[in-house]
Amino acid sequence: MDKHFNTAGPGKPELHYLIDPLSRVDLDEIESLIGQQRYFVLHAPRQTGKTSCLLALRDHFNADGRYAALYVNVEPAQAARNDVARAMQPIVAELAQQSARVLDCPVLEQQRGELLARGGDEALRAAIRLLSESVDKPLILFLDEVDALIGDTLISVLRQIRAGYTDRPRYFPQTIVLCGVRDVRDYRLTRPDGEVITGGSAFNIKAESIRLGDFSRSEMEALYAQHTAATGQRFTPEAIELAWTSTQGQPWLVNALAEQAVWKIRPNRDRSVLIDEDKLREAREALILRNDTHLDQLTDKLREERVRRVIEPMLVGGEHEGSEADVQYVLDLGLIRRQLPGKNLAPANAIYAEVLPRVLNSVAQGNMHDERIRPSWLDADGKLAPRQFLLNFLDFWREHGEVMMGTVPYHEAAPHLVLMAYLQRVVNGSGRIEREYAAGSGRLDLLVVHDESRMAIEVKRWRTGRPDPLAERLEQIERYLARLGLPDGYLVIFDQRADAPVWEQRMQVSEAQTASGRPVTVLRG
Repeated sequence: MDKHFNTAGPGKPELHYLIDPLSRVDLDEIESLIGQQRYFVLHAPRQTGKTSCLLALRDHFNADGRYAALYVNVEPAQAARNDVARAMQPIVAELAQQSARVLDCPVLEQQRGELLARGGDEALRAAIRLLSESVDKPLILFLDEVDALIGDTLISVLRQIRAGYTDRPRYFPQTIVLCGVRDVRDYRLTRPDGEVITGGSAFNIKAESIRLGDFSRSEMEALYAQHTAATGQRFTPEAIELAWTSTQGQPWLVNALAEQAVWKIRPNRDRSVLIDEDKLREAREALILRNDTHLDQLTDKLREERVRRVIEPMLVGGEHEGSEADVQYVLDLGLIRRQLPGKNLAPANAIYAEVLPRVLNSVAQGNMHDERIRPSWLDADGKLAPRQFLLNFLDFWREHGEVMMGTVPYHEAAPHLVLMAYLQRVVNGSGRIEREYAAGSGRLDLLVVHDESRMAIEVKRWRTGRPDPLAERLEQIERYLARLGLPDGYLVIFDQRADAPVWEQRMQVSEAQTASGRPVTVLRG
C-alpha cells in the first residue's frame, strides 16, 4: 500500500510518512518532571501532532518498565457542557476501557457503576484513585483535549485532579499531563451563574507548560525525502523553499501541501514527474480555496475579541491593542509568530497570511460582481495595466467602499481588507498577491503578480492627530521597491481621521517621486 502524508488524526507508521514524535519533545525534561512527581501541561495548536506525541510517550514509558502509562481523550464529554454528572460518564468509560486494554487492568470496568454513583464531582477522582491503587507501578496519566471541556465540567475535572494531588504516587498518579490547544492559564471557566474562574486558579498544581513546536526545516525536508525514497519522485530545491516559506513547518500544512501536490495535482500518480515550484504553488492555492477543517477553524478563532485585538492592528501595521497575555494566547493558537531579530508580530506562515484576509473579507469578496468591478485592467496585449488597475479600484471605492466596509468584521482594518478583496477578485485564477504585514511597521505591503507583470502597492492609514503620511511612506516604499527590483510603485492612503473630508472629496490621484527618483502613483481614499 502506498503511504500518504497524514492530514487527519494520529500518525500510523504503516500508513503515513512520519517524523518520530519523540524527537519533537525534550524527552529528558519530561522524564525529569515525571521523576519529580510533577503535573504539567503539554499544548500546541490544532493538528500539530499532539495526540501522536502523547501516544508515543505512553508507549515509551510502558516499554521502559518503571511506570504504567495511560492515554485518555476526554473530548466526548464536551457535549455534556455544564452537566457534570453526564460528562463524567464518557470520561470514566474511556478511562475504564483504556486501562483494561492497555494496562490489562479491568477493575474500572467492573466497578464503573459504583464509581459513577458517587456523583459527578467525585466519580473521576474515585476512578483515578482506584486505578492508581490497582496497578503495580506508579501511574502516568495523559489527558488529551482537556480544554475542549466547558464550564462546570472543566472546573470539576481540574478540581478533582487537584484534590488527589497530595495522594500521589501510591493512591493517585505520579504524574498527570494535561494536553490541549491552550495552556491551562488560558482556560476560560465560566459557570452558569456567570462566575469566571481562570484555569490557573482551578489547577494551581501545574509545574511546567511545554509547547510542542512546529517542524524544523530539516524535519520537513526529511518528511518529504521519505516520499522520494518510497516512490522516486523528487521535490526540486525551489519547491522545498516554497514549501518552507508557505508553512514555516506547521505540521498539518507541511503534510497537506505535499499530499495535495503528489496525489491531486495532475498527473496524479506519475512519479517520474518532479514536484516543482509551479506544482507546489498550484497545490497551495488549491489548499487555501478548499478551506479544509484546519483552515476553517481560523474563522472561529478570529471572532474572539482577544484575538481581534492582536490580529486587526497587525493587518494594518499598527501596534497591538491587547495585553501581552493576549499576544501569548494568539501565539499559542499558532496564528502568529514573532519576527526576528525584532519582536514585531506577523502571521505564522505565508498560507495563514493569505487565509486571514480571505476569511475576514469573504463577504465583501462575494459581493464584488463583475458589473461592480468593471474589469478593464488589462492592456491590448492582455497584460496587467497597473495604473488602470488601481484607478478602477478608486472608482469602485468611490461608489461602493462605504457599503463594503460594513461587511468586514474588523472595522479598523476594513479599507485594507476591501482593497485585498478587490485585488484577489480581479487576479483570481491568473495571478497572485504576496502580502507582507507586521505589527508596528505602520504599513501593509502588497505585491500583485499577473503573468510576467509585477506591481508593488504600499497601503497606509491616515489617523486622527497624525501628519500626512506621504513623505514617510515614500521613504518606506523606496526600500520596498529596491528590494523587489521594481522601477515604480503605488501608494494607497486611506483617510481615517475623525475630521476627514466628506467621502467624495477624499478620492484623489497624484504623482510623487522617491529620493532616488522612482515614480510613485498616490491614490487617496
